[in-house]
Amino acid sequence: MSLVLTEAPVSRILTRASGFLLTVSSHSLQPYRGCTFGRTLCGVGCYVQHNRWVTRGAAWGSFLEIRTNAADAYREQYEAERKWARRTRNEFTIFLSSSTDPFLPQEERFGVTRRLLDAMCELPPDALIIQTHTDRVTRYLDLYRPLAAATRLRFHISIEGDRDRLPSLPPPASSVARRFEAAAALRAAGLRVVITVSPLLPMAEPRAFFERVAEVADAVVVDHYIGGDGSHGGARTLATPLPRAMACVDPASVGLDYRDRMVALAEEVMPGRVGVSIDGFAGRFRPAR
Repeated sequence: MSLVLTEAPVSRILTRASGFLLTVSSHSLQPYRGCTFGRTLCGVGCYVQHNRWVTRGAAWGSFLEIRTNAADAYREQYEAERKWARRTRNEFTIFLSSSTDPFLPQEERFGVTRRLLDAMCELPPDALIIQTHTDRVTRYLDLYRPLAAATRLRFHISIEGDRDRLPSLPPPASSVARRFEAAAALRAAGLRVVITVSPLLPMAEPRAFFERVAEVADAVVVDHYIGGDGSHGGARTLATPLPRAMACVDPASVGLDYRDRMVALAEEVMPGRVGVSIDGFAGRFRPAR
């Protein structure tokens, strides 16, 4: 399947949060439309593939729209959206991003995310959450220090489990080992890091996994596709090959009981640093017992 690349200006880049993100941030921001990680492991169950406004009938992972003027659009929206957010949501918080990865391989060529981060250094939100599936996040360490001085910055690095492969599914966009290395590098730079185990995949050695998380991150979020993909009973994900592949490895992993067992184990290893589903994404963690 070939990749269709297009370039397009946008009139607006900040979207007021609703649905899953309503208690997480006041806004989301997508530097690209589409995600070339749609062809990797994280793309198999990605909920965005069901969003017709985003896909416009194209297969997920087959297209990418580069929002060439995203940084300028941010500057133009900044003052009005900051005022709205502070009036209605108490603060101006951006989730970057919810339907594309900010650090796709194409970012190296087009630099949309980098220009946005530059703009945020000049015009910072009150808080910024950067969500990614790839170790490429470390390429902009030079920007993160001034950005962290201007806003409450935290990184969410998605590491869904301790396996790089599930039966019959493609490999991840970035290996588990490289994502752990990226988390360690960010934290060594004094930045706040949260590992998002989302969606939770079957673990080979869960205690060792959470012990590694505890070494490289400030907190962990555990989220299952049931309750986490925005549909009743995980219906969106059940329509994809992901649950069948999970069941081949561990039949128990497709149920919420599995999530609860992993949460309990995480709490043993990381007391006071574990969030579950949307609470964790919003920075709300369970108190130590």
